[in-house]
Amino acid sequence: MPSLFETDIRKLKGVGEKRAALFAKLGAPTVGDLLRLYPRDYQDWSEVTPISEAGIDEVCVVRGEVASPPIEQRIRGGKLMHRCTVTDGVSNMKLTFFNNRYIPSLLKEGETYLFRGRIGASGRTASMVSPEFAPADRSAEIVPIYPATQGLTSRSVAQAVRSAMALLPDTLEDPLPGEIREQYKLCYLGYALENVHFPKTMEDLEIARRRLVFEEFLVLQLGLMEIKSGSRQENLHPIPGGFPEEFTRLLPFKLTGAQQRAVTEGVKDMSGPSTMNRLVQGDVGSGKTAVAAALCWPVIKAGQQAALMAPTEILAAQHYKSLSGLLEPAGVRCGLLTGGAGAEHKRVREGIRSGEIELAIGTHALISEKVEFHELGLVITDEQHRFGVKQRMALAQKGASPHMLVMSATPIPRTLALMAYGDLDVSVLDELPPGRQEIATYLIGPDKRGRAFGYVRKFLDEGRQGYLVCPLIEGDESGMMSLEEYLSRVREAFPGVEVAALHGRMKPAEKEQVMAGFAKGDTRLLVATTVVEVGMDVPNAAIMLIENAERYGLSQLHQLRGRIGRGKFQSACILISAARNPESVERLKVFKSTNDGFAIADADLKLRGPGDFFGQRQHGLPQLKIASMSMDMELLKEAQKCARRIYRSGALEGCDYRLLRGEIRRLFEKTGGGRLAL
Repeated sequence: MPSLFETDIRKLKGVGEKRAALFAKLGAPTVGDLLRLYPRDYQDWSEVTPISEAGIDEVCVVRGEVASPPIEQRIRGGKLMHRCTVTDGVSNMKLTFFNNRYIPSLLKEGETYLFRGRIGASGRTASMVSPEFAPADRSAEIVPIYPATQGLTSRSVAQAVRSAMALLPDTLEDPLPGEIREQYKLCYLGYALENVHFPKTMEDLEIARRRLVFEEFLVLQLGLMEIKSGSRQENLHPIPGGFPEEFTRLLPFKLTGAQQRAVTEGVKDMSGPSTMNRLVQGDVGSGKTAVAAALCWPVIKAGQQAALMAPTEILAAQHYKSLSGLLEPAGVRCGLLTGGAGAEHKRVREGIRSGEIELAIGTHALISEKVEFHELGLVITDEQHRFGVKQRMALAQKGASPHMLVMSATPIPRTLALMAYGDLDVSVLDELPPGRQEIATYLIGPDKRGRAFGYVRKFLDEGRQGYLVCPLIEGDESGMMSLEEYLSRVREAFPGVEVAALHGRMKPAEKEQVMAGFAKGDTRLLVATTVVEVGMDVPNAAIMLIENAERYGLSQLHQLRGRIGRGKFQSACILISAARNPESVERLKVFKSTNDGFAIADADLKLRGPGDFFGQRQHGLPQLKIASMSMDMELLKEAQKCARRIYRSGALEGCDYRLLRGEIRRLFEKTGGGRLAL
């Protein structure tokens, strides 16, 4: 099908310049792209359910005769409502429609229609509110629902897909060789495309979807393996092997077994024939920064520089404070580079260029054109899920094939980590340093906020500090309080207590001032948005209250809770939520029940899918069109196994895999995330 990916969508009947621009907006500028624009949902009209057998809250298709003409009523606010009754000859069902003045002309008494909607109950009688309907002689079918945009409906997309299907050759070449299709019981591509777009039965759809999901996962895995192989460059910055015992003597604490293991793996990488490309992931407080410092030490002792890039100025400043405090007494010169200009900015840049600064710590400022390194041997990115692959590579390009260390405090299930960071080896810090406190977590409704404030007051009376987290800087139509309104309420509830606010729109100098005041203990309560999610390390902070907790993903809540319990004091986290949605309630109950970040990550993956780990697609992975890393976990594992076998055998280079190589190139060329020599 390669030629169709080069065929402009305007070749299809009825698609001109304007409509082509709309299709491009949906990610389908070519006919091939359109065939890979899969429906986001389906409406199954193929199975008709008798009214008496329709279960409450189920979506059903019912055949019914209109027993009485629709009656028009005006309701509150001048809105229009129509009601009528339909019957299937055995049972009746009541229908209600809102704000559709055409209902009397569309539903005729004595005529029979198909009605599709969610079954409710009106007394003992079944009901539907605003169902879709069609003439009863409509052919039983499964209707695809496509992504749409203003000016382009799902029906218009379906018509274009039908035209595109007509352009497929009778004998379509399949990217998956026959042996793979046979081994994994996968259907032929032509069948898969026909039945993912216009299935005759739900069984046909499942067969088609299974094949396309497997193919997408396989293509992604093989592409990541190719990137990983391509990133295995010759080690131009070898360091002496062996655990850096000299560094550990600088530490005021003993490394955990997990930390020692991660450091050993990293040193082995850096002393080997290829560059290190390693992810260190661990729970909040598992000691990733100590691992990073331990790996910087031998690099710097070998006469090279290291750079650590953090996503926020708060976190960069925190790293600078802890790392310079640890390393500078041992003779390692550190520098901090964040946004801005001025003499200090210029001085740090000059120190990095000359090699005087051996460890450069900063934000995205490190990848600006003005920054030059003397000899960059190690690149570290922290909170990797906030960076894209391009940003990671941009820092690496400041040197000649430096070693790469990636750190993430968002615990990721291993299967997902292999997908997200397929170009990296993985070290897991699954052991917390001794002394970390278990944090008590409570879930309450807004009506108990007063009691919660009283509980916070107890911590303040004991000399502790606390965070009060508010989701919105400014109010919106949801009716939730803005940060300013909440701040006012907090000051009223805590007279005589020094309260400050912190949010992302403040100027860097203002943020720095607020954080410094909280770190010194001058500020007792910090009212903040999720800007405190990373980088705040105040051991005296022992209480956190999170408003509208349902607004956050589990992993984000876990990061927030990780700001407390960092000292010797028993800590507590209070979640306030009025959520009634079963999924939201379930998530918050899971969070309340455990402090284990990996257990939380597994729950998040099941409940919300992988998006919550990576935010708004900043992780550099190609976008999956049909596969779901949460719903299709078993297929993902099968595809990973298949990809490893293909790659290790060298079969990918063979003629039978020519089309599969084309699919890999096509998937990855849109991300710019790696070099593929296919």
